[in-house]
Amino acid sequence: MFPEYRDLITRLKTEDAHFAGLFDAHNALDQRIKNMEAHIEPGTPAEIENLKKEKLNLKDRLYAILKGAA
Repeated sequence: MFPEYRDLITRLKTEDAHFAGLFDAHNALDQRIKNMEAHIEPGTPAEIENLKKEKLNLKDRLYAILKGAA
């Protein structure tokens, strides 16, 4: 995610607790979605779709923080 901001992401994960929390939440959702799609964890298509929307919202928020800090 956002390879052009790799260094900034690394820095913000240690310096900005809010950013770190959003980043961790995004990664957790990503893993949960993958598990549901692989049928490792139960989930309906509607649940998966909702989680994907939530993940996209987090990604947008992360991007806004990165743009502001760049």
